[in-house]
Parts: sequence; C-alpha cells; structure tokens
Amino acid sequence: MSEVFEGYERQYCELSVNLSRKCNSAALLADGEPKKQQISELKVGLDDADVLIRKMDLEARSLQPSLKATLLAKLREYKSDLNKLKKEVNKLTLTSANQAAHDLESGMMDPHAASASQRERLAMSTERLDQSSDRIRESRRIALETEDLGVSILGDLHQQRETLLHSHNKLHGVDDAIDKSKKILTSMSRRISRNKWIMGSVIGALILAIIIILYFKLFHH
Repeated sequence: MSEVFEGYERQYCELSVNLSRKCNSAALLADGEPKKQQISELKVGLDDADVLIRKMDLEARSLQPSLKATLLAKLREYKSDLNKLKKEVNKLTLTSANQAAHDLESGMMDPHAASASQRERLAMSTERLDQSSDRIRESRRIALETEDLGVSILGDLHQQRETLLHSHNKLHGVDDAIDKSKKILTSMSRRISRNKWIMGSVIGALILAIIIILYFKLFHH
C-alpha cells in the first residue's frame, strides 16, 4: 500500500475519533457559549477531514488499478462515516440555532428585555453573518469543484500513462523481435558467403583438374 495514503489514513482516523467524541460531548451540553464553541470546533474539524479524504482520493487514483480499486472501496466507507458525522453536527447546529431564536423571541416579547436599537443591531449582525456564511460556502464550493476537476484530470493522465507504458512495452517487444531477426539474417548471410567460397573453391579445383587431365592427354601421346 502507498505510504502517502497510509499517512493520510492515519491522520483521518485519529481526527474522526476525536470528532465523534466531541460530537457526543456537545450533545450533552446545555445551549450556550460552550456548546457554540464546541460546534465551531467540530465544523473546523469536518473541513480538515474533508481535506484528508480528498488527499486520499487523489493519492489512490494515482496508483496501479488493482491497488486503486481496493483503496477507493475503503475510501467510500470513510466518506459514508464522515457524512453521518456531518449530519449529527448539523443537527446540533440546528438545535442550538432554534433555541437561540426562541430565546430572542422571548426577550423581544418583553418590552423591558430588549430595546429597538438592540434588536436592530442584532438583525444587522445576523444579516452580515448570513452573507459571510454564503460567501464562505460559495468559496468552498468553488474550491471543491476545482479539486474534483484536478482529480478527474489526474485520473485521465494516469490512464494515458498506463496506455503509453503498454505501448512502450509492445514497442520494446517489437525491437527485440527485430534484433533477433537481424541476427538470424546476419548468420544466414555469413553462411551463404561461406558456401559461395566453398562452391567457388570446388569449381576452381574441378577446372584445374580438367586442365591438367587435358594437358596430359594432349602432350603425352
């Protein structure tokens, strides 16, 4: 297995355990600043967990197909667990927000509890907070889409790399076959040349023998 993937996996598992403990602890807290702080820390932790998930996904897709399939299956389980944890945190956030709204309405019904200026400042603060949250969500959405695009491009590049390696291996095999053919043809050429010399020598010897025989027949009678 990839050491890089294992490192991210170890970090994610430790973070996931801590987030689960914090989530259970926050559920037992009464509504107030401590609970809000706990929920805020949980959201930061969930963002960190998302980053680790995406790093693991990126690393898994860059590996060999057999190993990639195993790691992506494991990654799907981690994503499912993280989504469950997100739902729990959202539930805590919604509960806390509903309680805060209820407390605000109770205070507003009492004319001595809050003044008009306080309510106006609170409304403006709430609006600014909503706008900031929308901008953060939009920025995060764009960042996630960019990461998805990067993962997709990396996957395409990995497939192209595999194709090129396969083609290279085929070409290497063809080169080996050509080299063997060259060696065979060279050997055959040498044999043909040697046979030509042998045939030439035999023919020369025969011609010489014929000349000698004719000489003796013509000049010794």
